[in-house]
Amino acid sequence: MIPKRFRPAAIAALTVALASGSMLAYSAGAASGPKAADRATTDTFARIADDVLSQRTDALVEDQAGKRGSGQAGAGSKTRMSAKLKKDEDAALQSLRSRKVRLAELGEAYTGADTRVVVDRATVTGGKATVQVTEQTKLTYKKLRGDEPDTTDIGTRYELTLTSKRGGAWELVSITSQDSGPVAVNEPVAAKVNVVKDDGNQYPDGTPASTKYPAPAKPKVKTGGAYDYTAMAKYAEKHWSKYNPAYRKFNGAGGDCTNFISQALKAGGWKAAPGSSSDYRNWWYDGTRQSDSWVGANEFAWFTLSNQRAANLANVYQADIGDVVQLDFNKDGSKDHSMMVTYRSSAGMPYLTYHSTNTYRKSLASLIASYPDAVYFAYRT
Repeated sequence: MIPKRFRPAAIAALTVALASGSMLAYSAGAASGPKAADRATTDTFARIADDVLSQRTDALVEDQAGKRGSGQAGAGSKTRMSAKLKKDEDAALQSLRSRKVRLAELGEAYTGADTRVVVDRATVTGGKATVQVTEQTKLTYKKLRGDEPDTTDIGTRYELTLTSKRGGAWELVSITSQDSGPVAVNEPVAAKVNVVKDDGNQYPDGTPASTKYPAPAKPKVKTGGAYDYTAMAKYAEKHWSKYNPAYRKFNGAGGDCTNFISQALKAGGWKAAPGSSSDYRNWWYDGTRQSDSWVGANEFAWFTLSNQRAANLANVYQADIGDVVQLDFNKDGSKDHSMMVTYRSSAGMPYLTYHSTNTYRKSLASLIASYPDAVYFAYRT
């Protein structure tokens, strides 16, 4: 998921009926070269993606009789799937329902959801289609404690592959996330196989944080100090889905998560530490280049701890506005992801905003429910 140095809408309107026969435009006898799908076919792909992804979202929502969200329907109930994918999606829905139970045990629930899909690109070669989509999902927090955020929002990119069948129907063969960060709250966890070999050098890796809830109080002074933590949070919540054009993106180069966190910290007053880009004790961005610590999850931690920009917290639930949380998904000693706390409830629940996957105010509880065996690090900035 992370290279060596970088550890880090609405659904398209349906304009024709599915039975119109327009899906035959790219049946098995079509020309061999890839061609852009026509509007009607693209709309069909949008409906298929929306059906499958909405089923996943609904599996997390509190049961409401007569309302969408009961999560009892089978995978892609309106969508034709290959036998293998149908089995995989049924398992995915079951894992998401189990995640809903774990979240309830941590004091979190959702009362509503809205999943929308946009087709970014769709090509057809013979009887096979490759489709890139962006999902935008908004989940409404149930007010169990009273001061939860209103919603958590995610933007996730997927690639779908489909095959055409006799009669003009399309069968979904696979649906694969194209993002490198933690799974979205409505996405099942895939097996992690990334293993980083220890190079034998010693680094200031920090101390893993406990995930026991609730955590001992460790209040943070948010005003009057060297940094503006409110400015950090505002920056992150402004640019979680609308990237700041003043900075380069690293989505295709190991993930944009740490680049995004560095931007927010700079917005809150962190000063550059100039020097060699490969020396983790330096931290800077100059418009055309940047230090490794600006974009790499491990290098960021090494810089932060060695320069005393932040200190480890004993418990991840102690993280407050402007603090940074990192994850090592598979316990291989390499940090994989960076996030910032942008909201904290009075009951002590941090909510995180981050890139890769683009996410707004996701609760720490939902991360731990998805990755209960990961190693967590928390930094008091």
